[in-house]
Order: sequence, then C-alpha cells, then structure tokens
Amino acid sequence: MSKTLLVSFLLLSFPAIAYIGPGMGGGVIAAIIGFFAAILLGLWAILYYPIKRALKKRQERKISSMESDKKLK
Repeated sequence: MSKTLLVSFLLLSFPAIAYIGPGMGGGVIAAIIGFFAAILLGLWAILYYPIKRALKKRQERKISSMESDKKLK
C-alpha cells in the first residue's frame, strides 16, 4: 500500500507558480561558459609551464653549444 502511494505521489505533477525572468537564462549561460573556461584554463596552466621550461632549457643548451663552438674556432 505504501509503495503504491509513494509511486502515485511521484507520478503526480503539481503546477509550479514561479517566474524565471530573462536575466536568469543569461546567468545560467554565463555560469556554464565560466565553468568550462575555468577547466580549460586550468589544463592550459598545468601543461604550459612545463613545456615552456623545457623549451627554455633546450634554447639555453643550443646557445651554450654555439658559444663553445665559437671558442673552439
């Protein structure tokens, strides 16, 4: 009996007497864009700095090898 009552209560729909203005849609869109932007910027920051450091070390090695070649000549 209680399961039947619970199922019938969940299947009933009651009208929601509420108004969601046009500004709410803009806020939801901004929140969604902000969420995905935060994820993308976080991933970019995690990946960018190690790559930047590796490229800088590579460039420093290249410059030091060019200077040692000039000293040998």
